[in-house]
Order: sequence, then C-alpha cells, then structure tokens
Amino acid sequence: MIFALFMIVILVVTGIIWLLDSLVLRKKRAVGAAEPIWVEYAKSFFPVILVVFFVRSFIVEPFKIPSGSMMPTLLSGDYILVNKFTYGIRMPIFNNTIFKTNHPERGDVFVFHYPSAPSVDYIKRVVGLPGDKISYQDKQLAINGKQINVQESGSYEYVEPELNIKSTKQLSEKLGDVQHEILNDDKPTYCNPPDMPPKSLIDEIAEAAIDVQPITAEICETFAINNEIVVPAGHYLAMGDNRDNSSDSRMWGFVPERNLVGKAFFIWMNFDQPSRIGNSIH
Repeated sequence: MIFALFMIVILVVTGIIWLLDSLVLRKKRAVGAAEPIWVEYAKSFFPVILVVFFVRSFIVEPFKIPSGSMMPTLLSGDYILVNKFTYGIRMPIFNNTIFKTNHPERGDVFVFHYPSAPSVDYIKRVVGLPGDKISYQDKQLAINGKQINVQESGSYEYVEPELNIKSTKQLSEKLGDVQHEILNDDKPTYCNPPDMPPKSLIDEIAEAAIDVQPITAEICETFAINNEIVVPAGHYLAMGDNRDNSSDSRMWGFVPERNLVGKAFFIWMNFDQPSRIGNSIH
C-alpha cells in the first residue's frame, strides 16, 4: 500500500511536468534548445511508471513470502505473483471495488490487507466462506457439519529461525476443488503463534487506521471448547497451511471482503531454492 502511494506521487509529478512542458515550457524555449534535464527525465519516466502502476494495480503484483506460516505450499523467501483482477477491479490505495468479477473460493491462496493494520499484507488460504459454519476440534477441520478428510503423506523437515531442524507431520487436505498439503505438530493448538505481529506494533499502527477490526482470540477460544463459529456475510475465514504456526483468522478474526488484494498463482523467484521457480500455487 505504501509503495502504491509512492508510485502515485511519482506518476502525478512526472505527468504534471510532461504536461507543463507540452503546453507551456516548450513554446518558450529557443528553437533547437535542449530540454532541461529534469524535464527530460520526467518525460522518460512517466510512460514507464504509468505502465508499471497500471499493471501492479489492476493486473498482477509481486509479493515476497516473509514467514513459514504457509509451508509447505509457500516458503519464506518465495517471490510470488498475485492476480489483481480475480476478485474484482479495485481502486488503488483506497481498495474500493470498481466492479466485481469473482468471489474467493474455498481453497484459494489469497492476499489481503491485515484487518487490524491495513498497511500490512497477509497471505493465507480461504477456509470459510460467508455463512459457513466452521469448527476445528483436535486439529480436525469441519465445514457445515462435514469433516474435511486428511491423509498423512509423510513427514516434513524445515529449519526454524533459531536454526533448529524441526520435523512435523505432513497431511493432504482437499478444500473445494483444491488438493493441497498442510503441516500439523503434535503440540496442542494455541492462540498466539510465533508469526503473530507484536501487539504493541499492531496497536500503534491501528490507532491511525480507519474502521479497524481489533485483535481477538474469540474464534480460537470458540474452537477450543468444540463449538462452531459462523462466518459473517462479506467476510472470510483464513488459515495458514502450517496450521500450528500461523497467525490467521483463529487469532485475529475474519477477513472483510473490502480487504482483498488478489489470488496468488505463481512462484517467479526463490534465490535459495531455484527449483521452486515456475511452480504454480494451489
């Protein structure tokens, strides 16, 4: 969001200079006189910035995965592409929908503005759609009274931030039409995972935000006592594929439709694991 604002400012400045030169300054220069260097640069950069801004705002935008909350689907260090028009064309910065196309489907990997701090982008998997009844008991997900079948597919090893090698269970899960892998530890599910942003930071950002959703453990506590929770209209319930190490809807609530950014679909770079380049996201 901050980068988009920066691009708008540069686009407006270079556009004004280009227009001013075309309408006024060029007529005042002597015949054959060279353009001032600031005019030359502005006229050179304006069309490039315009194209980049249009593509990033309405077609596709790159993101970098900062944590392991979506392992094994996405790894920290993956650079991904996000389809910006899958869920509708939205106004840059304000994120207001210009016109709608599709809605998120169960199983989508989607990017959204974190409800309690909209300047922060999150990526998770769509688990609950508006009106769904969701329960999560003993690490078993159920949607509208039907348990989601999972099958153990082996073990998964990865290196934690403290450089400890960790081994956990890998399971195959199907949400909607999407078959994907998830991770589950043997430890109990808890409501404050390692990748949860510091509350002090979120509170500081949220103080200046408009219409923010406060951090809440209500959903996690509801699941803990084996109750169902209903996804409200215009909202989605999101979970990370690394189920026991993900800050998601169980900790901070639902994702409002107005916070949607787009659907992740492609890994275009990973400097540590080049073999991941070109993988589709599902």
